[in-house]
Amino acid sequence: MPPVRKIIHVDMDAFFASVEQLDRPELRGLPVIVGGEPTSRGVVAACSYEARAFGVHSAMPSGRAHQLCPQAVFLRPRLARYQEVSRKIMALFHRYTPLVEPLSVDEAFLDVTDNLLAEPSATRIAEHIRAAIHSATGLTASAGVSYNKFLAKIASGHRKPDGLTVIPPERAQSFLAALPIGAFYGVGRVTEQKMREHGIRTGGDLLRFSLEELVAAFGKNGRFFHDMARGIDHRPVEPVRVRKSIGSETTLATDIRELAEVSAVLHEQVREVADLLARKKTGGRTLTLKVRYSDFTTVTRSCTTNQGFFDAADILAHLPRLLAATEAGRRPVRLVGVTVANLCDEREARLRRIRQLPLPFPDREAGPRSGFPAGDGPALHP
Repeated sequence: MPPVRKIIHVDMDAFFASVEQLDRPELRGLPVIVGGEPTSRGVVAACSYEARAFGVHSAMPSGRAHQLCPQAVFLRPRLARYQEVSRKIMALFHRYTPLVEPLSVDEAFLDVTDNLLAEPSATRIAEHIRAAIHSATGLTASAGVSYNKFLAKIASGHRKPDGLTVIPPERAQSFLAALPIGAFYGVGRVTEQKMREHGIRTGGDLLRFSLEELVAAFGKNGRFFHDMARGIDHRPVEPVRVRKSIGSETTLATDIRELAEVSAVLHEQVREVADLLARKKTGGRTLTLKVRYSDFTTVTRSCTTNQGFFDAADILAHLPRLLAATEAGRRPVRLVGVTVANLCDEREARLRRIRQLPLPFPDREAGPRSGFPAGDGPALHP
């Protein structure tokens, strides 16, 4: 039998807001909200625990957050500063194990089954890590320890802030059986409501449903829920997370009705995306345009080409066609975004281009001209 894995999930406590309170001691103990201004159309990116006591949470409209907590201090995000602190924290993790899988700037999985300290206790390693983070940054972190990623992540959120929860194999089933279904990782509000309609309120309720019943009720997610209730998760900790896309999106201060204004915003986003592609020395085969109208209806339009999108010119060559497939200019727009996906490097794309070069003689079977080389025109997807 393979050894039982020892997985730690470390999650910083109210990271953005905590960094702001660290840098500005006068804000400590006050409700701090990082995100859009209360008079803007922005949302809450993060908030301190003092603000959470008033019902404020991330992704909430800033205006609503101000209604709940009018005395809160609203701050614009300082992403460069958060990334600076994040790099220190991630470097600390690598003192314990090379198997570190960052999930975002403020959380990561660590596989410490075999670790650089030769320490047999994952709990003691988690304690060391939390102390090291506080010593190096002045910030607190919560940690969860278990034998798989799913349980470790649930555990890290069990005693926030500044908490440590351990779920050994012999306690996993009883822990999950008593857990409210909304506290399960991967169960959002919509899914929670649907589960309640099926009489599922706790992990114990979920355990009574067979795989076939869960698949029938929840589709392909049914298998995930089936394994989740039984504490099954074989996913490894993956040190290198492959980036799947690069994009930029903007919630507009006011609704835009003119197509020219929408285009101006998109041009700025294209510049940002192109700069990111250049810095990462990559490109992508799929370009996606996202448009959200004033009634919150959201549509995406995308195209795929073997030639790839590597710079602003590549993107702008196809973006007008995608924009024309939306109702921008006819309906008010509140959000737009541009994303390049199916990432590939330039060498890979160059080989594709060579393979796509036209034959040195006419193709008598070719149909009417479409404006794109035969066989290489971007497929437009709604």
